[in-house]
Amino acid sequence: MTRVVFLLVPQLHLLDLAGPAQVFSTAADLGLGYEIGYVAEQEDVPTAQGLSLRAATEWPRLSAGDLVMVPGWREPVLRGDGVLSPASLERLAAHHTVGGTVASVCNGATALGRAGLLDGRRCTTHHDAQDELARRYPKATVVRDVLYVVDGRVVTSAGIASGIDLALHLVAVRHGPTAAARIAREMVVYARRNGDEQQASAMLRHRAHLVDAVHQAQDLIDARFTTRLCLAELAAASGVSERTLTRHFTRATGVTPLRYQQELRLERAEHLISHGATTETAARAVGFQDARMLRRLRVRA
Repeated sequence: MTRVVFLLVPQLHLLDLAGPAQVFSTAADLGLGYEIGYVAEQEDVPTAQGLSLRAATEWPRLSAGDLVMVPGWREPVLRGDGVLSPASLERLAAHHTVGGTVASVCNGATALGRAGLLDGRRCTTHHDAQDELARRYPKATVVRDVLYVVDGRVVTSAGIASGIDLALHLVAVRHGPTAAARIAREMVVYARRNGDEQQASAMLRHRAHLVDAVHQAQDLIDARFTTRLCLAELAAASGVSERTLTRHFTRATGVTPLRYQQELRLERAEHLISHGATTETAARAVGFQDARMLRRLRVRA
């Protein structure tokens, strides 16, 4: 079980909080093992949008596998005074010291800066606050025009909706791009990436169409891409004939149902290999009898 704790600051932006919280909540609903908590220095936390939130004032016990995230808040100019107390900043720094991950949305990056976590690291924030962040923390490298920046266990995002992208990325790192794509589809968002990150999952690249029968076939393949699926089973799930499904599927996605399943297998296998699995182990994990087909697909890709 991974604990995700949001540190709430008065006048926080609701979407800075709600976007990432929805990602991890959906991940929990899908059985990926997340528990979400909210802490603040006061029980009632006013937001920039006029809605007050209730949070705990006692921090839960955290482990190295847990995440602390600081959503951004409304203020015309970044400031260095008591938005967060020294005690809260010390909790951020201590969590990182023991091996935990610390993240921010929008000008929540200033909290990480005040905690000493940006020195010598790449980071980003909302475009309106980038110059001020660079001025306040000259030992940091502020990266502009990106959605999020990952530097070790310090992760910062540009602001507002980019917190969703950051959270999806963190899920993809831990569970693979297929899991992140499934969450994005549940949320009806497109999983964006930085320029130096891999493209979004095949689950999303081939979903930009309005053919319901094809979506139903894709839903079945997405759920069972590591198992053998015959065309007749896909057609039955879609309510159309095999010939009609093949024609519509290829026209809507640009690939056949078999090719789509192979792309999902390849994508998952590449993730496993990048995390230390052998080609043979990855091949069997995604449904191939041995590594020969996986090697051929990797060469073709």
